[in-house]
Amino acid sequence: QVHLVESGGALVQSGGSLRLSCATSGFTFSSYAMSWYRQAPGKERELVATINPAGDPTKYDDSVKGRFSISRDNATNTVYLQMSGLKSEDTGTYYCMRKYGSFRLDPWGQGTQVTVSS
Repeated sequence: QVHLVESGGALVQSGGSLRLSCATSGFTFSSYAMSWYRQAPGKERELVATINPAGDPTKYDDSVKGRFSISRDNATNTVYLQMSGLKSEDTGTYYCMRKYGSFRLDPWGQGTQVTVSS
C-alpha cells in the first residue's frame, strides 16, 4: 500500500523559508518522478514542482522559479521542497504525489499547511 506523508508546514513571515518533506513507502521510490502540488483556499490545486527519478531534471511553475527547490533522497524514499522568499500567495496546503508522465498515481495525502503572513 502506497503512503505519502507530508510534513514541515508552518506559519512563517513573508520572506521566510521552509523545508517541506514527504516520506513515502509502498513502492520503488527511485523508479518514479515526484511532484509537489499546492492548494490555496478557494482555488484549485496546482502543480508546483517535479523531479525526475534520478533527481534531474527538475521543473517548476513560473510562480516559484528561483525561490523553491525540489530534491529527493532515493536512499530514504523522501522528497523535499525547499522554499525561500515566501510570499503571501504561497499560502496553502502542500501535497506530494507520485507521477508517471503527467499522470498522478495515488490518492492525495493529508498535505501540510503553509501559511505566510505579510
